[in-house]
Amino acid sequence: MKKVAFNTLGCKVNQYDTESMMKLFEEAGYEIVDFKDKADVYVINTCTVTHEGARKSRQMARQAKRRNPESIVAVVGCYAQVAPDEVIKIDGVDLVVGTKSRNELVELVEKAKETDLPLNCVEAMEEKEEFEELPVEEFKGRTRAVIKVEDGCNQYCSYCIIPYARGPVRSRRPGNAVKEIQTLVQVGVKEVVLTGIHLGAYGQDLGPDMNLVELIKMLIKIEGLERIRLSSIEITEVDDEMIDLLANEPKFCPHLHLPLQSGSDTILKAMNRPYTTEEFASVVEKIRSRVPDIAITTDVMVGFPGETDELFEETYRFIEKIGFSQLHVFKYSIRQGTPAAKMKNQVSHQVKNVRSEKLRLLGERLTLEYNQKFLNKVLPVLIEEERDQSTGMLTGVTPNYIRVYIDEESNKVKGKILPVKLVKSYGTKAVLGKL
Repeated sequence: MKKVAFNTLGCKVNQYDTESMMKLFEEAGYEIVDFKDKADVYVINTCTVTHEGARKSRQMARQAKRRNPESIVAVVGCYAQVAPDEVIKIDGVDLVVGTKSRNELVELVEKAKETDLPLNCVEAMEEKEEFEELPVEEFKGRTRAVIKVEDGCNQYCSYCIIPYARGPVRSRRPGNAVKEIQTLVQVGVKEVVLTGIHLGAYGQDLGPDMNLVELIKMLIKIEGLERIRLSSIEITEVDDEMIDLLANEPKFCPHLHLPLQSGSDTILKAMNRPYTTEEFASVVEKIRSRVPDIAITTDVMVGFPGETDELFEETYRFIEKIGFSQLHVFKYSIRQGTPAAKMKNQVSHQVKNVRSEKLRLLGERLTLEYNQKFLNKVLPVLIEEERDQSTGMLTGVTPNYIRVYIDEESNKVKGKILPVKLVKSYGTKAVLGKL
């Protein structure tokens, strides 16, 4: 039997795309093996958000060819889309496919086998694109599934290469999303995480009657689906209707990931972000007035061009004031072709590292403080199918995204949502629970 191995870098959208491509190869008679194993085909689903993502993509391609010099190495995804000429020159790469035509990947691999030269199959993004349907009918051994309902972005933040890699906003037909989730529920999925490149823009291209809130209302009606979570949404897209739904609908998880990027208005303006810190804080206050226990998590970037010590301190104080329950900290990375790459006052690596570490420690403290508010309370936890590899404990998440570890020998509780008493903090990012 032919073997294929996958390596996924980057975001939840990429994870979904990889699951979809796995299904295509399985249908073509391939066995899926670990990327560390010898395979006939290696698929690297790349990321280009940071310089590090691009570097790892190149490293993985070379590693794959070393494992099996006779294999076909296919590089797909965002890095391939924005830099195909660069990718095709990497030693060992046989096939380059961007963020389009992935539903033809098996056929393109066969084509690559017939030629000695690397094959560049990257297609340019058009002004108007259709959503590429790559449905996943099972997430092996998982009770939570990531579902992609949107692709592309029209925001053009000054630091970001993604609109060039993913093209314009395009939304999945709601009926197709409903159908896929119904299928997943039948194989044991209890929670879906809706994802997209610019998720809050869902429905913009489907007419005035369809938006993200309307899609969530449709999904709520699916029998057997217990939880709906959003992967990320811009603060400007959290309207009163969405807050009402969060406050009143038990299936809609009280957790919003609201990317902040900076807590300095000067930097937000330079980033071309569509809000001020005052507007951000005002919406958070409104959300919390209706949903007091909600988890609000965020992304923050340090070292954007022109970020002085004073402006960084503004960000630090703003994050502390908001009291996010989790922080995901990025160091700004120059992406050629973006406006920020040409900006003066680029920040040194050393300064970025210091600021990143300060925010990482702040994030740990805020997570600890948030989690401690729920100690000695009983919350519903979705127990995952896989035990934690390092501890052997059962693990799962609460509706408000607290990671819980449970020291329980029985496997009968796997895949179920059960009441768990949160007993004490476990490290800085999780809690220990008791059934």
